[in-house]
Amino acid sequence: MVRSEHSSRWIRQKGTRRVSQKMFYHDGLSKAERVDLERAAEVENLDKEIAVLRVRLKTALKERPEDYALLVRGIGMLRRAVATQYRLSPRASKDLADSLGDLLGRFGDLVAPSEQ
Repeated sequence: MVRSEHSSRWIRQKGTRRVSQKMFYHDGLSKAERVDLERAAEVENLDKEIAVLRVRLKTALKERPEDYALLVRGIGMLRRAVATQYRLSPRASKDLADSLGDLLGRFGDLVAPSEQ
């Protein structure tokens, strides 16, 4: 067995051989990042990441409603994360993107109503 001097955690790789999970990135991370990496490795799904994306998108909508490029990128990231979380088919992923786009359009109308 091989163990990294930086980690006591082991994973199996190709049969019975085990290697440390952190050997590759350990030296490139600060001490705080290594602690964060440990905590992040415990997360098993994308629920929290999706929640963070939603909060950041809401903040972007409030602070920069005129920046549609930013909002489109945020919606794209959210769509990909949700599609990945639920392993949506390409069609379901497109439907989700369309729904999020419609939502953005309605929000845009509330923030900056068109002149009539």
